[in-house]
Amino acid sequence: MTQTIDRTAPAGSPQARVDAWLQAFEAALKARDIDAAAGLFATDSYWRDLVAFTWNIKTVEGRAGVADLLSACLDGADPSGFHTTEPPAEGDGVVEAWIEFETATGRCRGHLRLNDEGAWTLLTSLHELKGFEEPCRQRRPKGVRHGAVEDRLSWAQEREREQAELGYGQQPYVVVIGGGQGGIALGARLRQLGVPALVLERNDRPGDSWRKRYRSLCLHDPVWYDHLPYLPFPENWPVFAPKDKIADWLEMYTRVMEVPYWTRAEVKSAAYDGTQWTVTVDRDGETVVLQPKQLVFATGMSGKPNVPSFPGAELFQGDQHHSSQHPGPEGYAGRKAVVIGSNNSAHDICAALWEHGADVTMVQRSSTHIVRSDSLMDIALGDLYSEKAVAAGVTTDRADTIFASLPYRILPQLQIPVYQAIKERDADFYARLEQAGFDLDWGDDDSGLFMKYLRRGSGYYIDVGASELVADGKIKLVRGQVDRLTRDSVVLADGTELDADLVVYATGYGSMNGWVADLAGQEMADRVGKCWGLGSGTTKDPGPWEGEERNMWKPTRQPGLWFHGGNLHQSRYYSLFLALQLKARYEGIPAPVYGLQEVHHLS
Repeated sequence: MTQTIDRTAPAGSPQARVDAWLQAFEAALKARDIDAAAGLFATDSYWRDLVAFTWNIKTVEGRAGVADLLSACLDGADPSGFHTTEPPAEGDGVVEAWIEFETATGRCRGHLRLNDEGAWTLLTSLHELKGFEEPCRQRRPKGVRHGAVEDRLSWAQEREREQAELGYGQQPYVVVIGGGQGGIALGARLRQLGVPALVLERNDRPGDSWRKRYRSLCLHDPVWYDHLPYLPFPENWPVFAPKDKIADWLEMYTRVMEVPYWTRAEVKSAAYDGTQWTVTVDRDGETVVLQPKQLVFATGMSGKPNVPSFPGAELFQGDQHHSSQHPGPEGYAGRKAVVIGSNNSAHDICAALWEHGADVTMVQRSSTHIVRSDSLMDIALGDLYSEKAVAAGVTTDRADTIFASLPYRILPQLQIPVYQAIKERDADFYARLEQAGFDLDWGDDDSGLFMKYLRRGSGYYIDVGASELVADGKIKLVRGQVDRLTRDSVVLADGTELDADLVVYATGYGSMNGWVADLAGQEMADRVGKCWGLGSGTTKDPGPWEGEERNMWKPTRQPGLWFHGGNLHQSRYYSLFLALQLKARYEGIPAPVYGLQEVHHLS
């Protein structure tokens, strides 16, 4: 039966309203009365499920969507024990409640919002599998075998033996391609769940995916947003961490969390025979063939660098490279640099080049959304991810759940007033940028930075100083399309010629399934389709509406193939749900997938 913190809540109180809803919902589910359960939702309502019911990451909308989900999933999930974990709160006519419940296979958490019609939003998320809990807190390992043990191996010897056998004498169940933040976080989750997994990184050391980027790179997200699973950053960690500090943390984290991890391991090919993968790896000059059941591409949120093919590029006598290969500004003092692009990397590189005495020109080819870092922290993130939030009891886990509880369909309408407030606060700043000729936008619907990130993963810059250089004319700005390169210049479509010793292509990245095409063939890449984006019908995010990020952290149309990535926040949060899906398959737990994503776009 439904349990609550307060069994005698006053009639009409938030607690009483939530108790009544949970009791009615559980009764309808127990009776398998799907119409009654769906009728408890508002006409405009949203149920976001993270693996608990659907073995998928799926949002359904309206009563018909709820009914469809329950028709497919209710018998298998067999949920029970819905209860609140703390007193609900009410504001602006909406009651919010934190809930827990169980399914046949797992223990779950959630968040509920009630309006006058019923449930407006419901989040349900799987947090552990029954019988396969992580060995933590009261279940933590002892760490030693007391008594006399013949031929005892030390902890270090055990780790050495494990490392020697994995991939050779013992095949991993999961291979993770990419040992950056995403692969490391997932590797740590799988380690704690007892899933034999191996993370493959082509660089020399964990953290090199950060360490080898341009020298001025820093995180633009604040520390409270960026913790990794299990080990939060220490309390004296800087708000915005330099890339080398992050690299060292990732290297340390990989060792401390005992993530099975190969460096200098480059995947050459991958093929699937219907039951398992054959993954051919060049491991520091040695060819190793791995045969996992599950393969995860953890290559960020993007695919291969987009390097434009401009006429005359082969004639250019200076340096030219993509921003991902930029070595830093030190070698370009006194030289003329042209940076093609106007998003985060372009601004960072332009500013660093200017600081080191280069003559810098930014080529803006399309409008860009700019938000000052201080304003973003104060207005957009402060209530969830800040020292103020922590003091108010909003832990990182709580903040993650609050954010996850907001369905993507309604998120734009909640973001619009946030960015309107930023626009008003920084009106003088934006006026100066526009006077300098910078083409600003706020997203197709004025919903700002985070929706741009979720929809297309590009088109914005979090200003940490470069915009002031643009406004002051210290970074020169031209707008237009590149027509061609000559031996020593970049020529725009309107005939403008920009002298150049260096051309940096800050032109973004393709879809993650481009890596699949390279390693497993175009047919498989097309089978899974485009990664990232919501189907919002906005710029670079074509419809139809999908309601969740395409292909991310959930089953794809290719059996045994998964994608994991995003920023540090997403790597932390969604690694849990991906790891639980993989654990269920490893243990043979039935995991019927509801709402497998359709493929509408190939790349």
